[in-house]
Amino acid sequence: MSFSKVYSAQTNLLSVTPISVETDISRGTLFAFALVGLPDKAVEEARDRVSAAIKNSGFGSPKAKNHKIVISLAPAELKKEGPSFDLAIALSYLLANDEIEFEPEKKLFLGELSLDGKVRPIRGVLPIARFAKQNNFKELYVPMENAREAALIDGLLVFGVRGLKELLGHLSGEEMLDATELTILVDEATTTPTDFSDVRSQERAKRGLLIAAAGGHNCAMYGPPGTGKTMLAKAFAGILPKLTFDEMLEATGIHSVAGTLAETFVTNPPFRAPHHTASYVSLVGGGAIPRPGEITLAHHGVLFMDEFPEFDRRVIESLRQPLEDKVISVSRAKGTAHFPANVLLIAAMNPCPCGNFGFRGKSCVCTPSALSRYRRKMSGPIMDRIDIWLEVDRVLPTDLHGDSEGDKSEIFRARVEQARAAQKERFNKKGKGISRNAEMSARDMVTLVNLDKESRKTLDLAAERLGFSPRVYHRMIKVARTIADLESSEEIKNTHILEAVEYRPKKFDV
Repeated sequence: MSFSKVYSAQTNLLSVTPISVETDISRGTLFAFALVGLPDKAVEEARDRVSAAIKNSGFGSPKAKNHKIVISLAPAELKKEGPSFDLAIALSYLLANDEIEFEPEKKLFLGELSLDGKVRPIRGVLPIARFAKQNNFKELYVPMENAREAALIDGLLVFGVRGLKELLGHLSGEEMLDATELTILVDEATTTPTDFSDVRSQERAKRGLLIAAAGGHNCAMYGPPGTGKTMLAKAFAGILPKLTFDEMLEATGIHSVAGTLAETFVTNPPFRAPHHTASYVSLVGGGAIPRPGEITLAHHGVLFMDEFPEFDRRVIESLRQPLEDKVISVSRAKGTAHFPANVLLIAAMNPCPCGNFGFRGKSCVCTPSALSRYRRKMSGPIMDRIDIWLEVDRVLPTDLHGDSEGDKSEIFRARVEQARAAQKERFNKKGKGISRNAEMSARDMVTLVNLDKESRKTLDLAAERLGFSPRVYHRMIKVARTIADLESSEEIKNTHILEAVEYRPKKFDV
């Protein structure tokens, strides 16, 4: 045989494309080794890596023979990136050169080869494993370090490979590899370095964050420096429920493709806290080859933006689409990429550059021009998209003494889980494909939310006096619905509307 075809795959943004690795060998000619199919530099260098790996695995080096080797990565119009094709290229060459024999159909091979034939880990294994299952592949061969990640997908034989020689022994039937067992996730308690009980006083802010977590509402905290805003945000991650299995697969897949997977799986909602000097591309995503940014990495989790007005205005305005549509679109000359961005925004800020405007204790020293320039960073559309605004005032010295008496995060988490369960049951009864109050559309609220005359009158009066836009009007109804869920109330009462209105910004206004 002088021709062979072996199957591999690569991630393209967050989707997966199958790659056929075809090898043709022409004997009796001067040596040549061509790799075609729009390979990038890392793929072109596979010729040297694969040749050395084959030689050090007990076979003759492809470079030691007078023959012409042509390896094609199809489809040809798609640019091939990264070293994940090395394993498939080596197998395809050995199969075409009649040095091994196996049936490549329904098998998918991934992995980078080192010069001694070892298999190194790669990115994006989980999305490829899901693709393999959906496209009726039976066996998936991946680096050993990626095997547990791929084994999250049921109904697919996943084999972890340490080296090329070991894999060849398995394919020839000499020494079979054990398939990696389906990974069963153990339900572990969510732990965070900061607990709600560590934050003294600030009961109103804790109440607001409880509502935000229960309904998935965007939240902003404003107040003087050193009052616990950052601590509250870090503790907030500890009161969110664990991800569902589908959410966990999606979040793990995103981090796997981006190369930010610190652990094998993402089981808790991601918490991303970019610095305020972060660039537009690092948050939104993009580049010559679009990559997910911080907003997408926080998918199904929390995007914490400390010192919110200090971010570049372009960065702040880029939040408009993801906060509204839960997706972010990156357009480039070569096309448009759509990244998922179902994030819960937690913003923290000072009311002015010096941090003391409108609060007791110290006088504001900011000039009117500095104050105006600082506040212009916060446009009306962005403020409309933040449901809950929390004033975090100074903590009295007397509150810092003694042991903490506040509720622990686990108590808050239990209340959040109870409210989320009530919302999920309500949406399932109506056949809605959503799980949190913040995800309701205006049309959904017609069938899912009932306001009595008194509550509607109160909301209409507040909207008229405070100048609510239609977006804010509907968001106040969603917040009120969440407050009612926390109190196990089927109806939205007047007190729920009044509390929701209280969470609109007062001192920090444009």
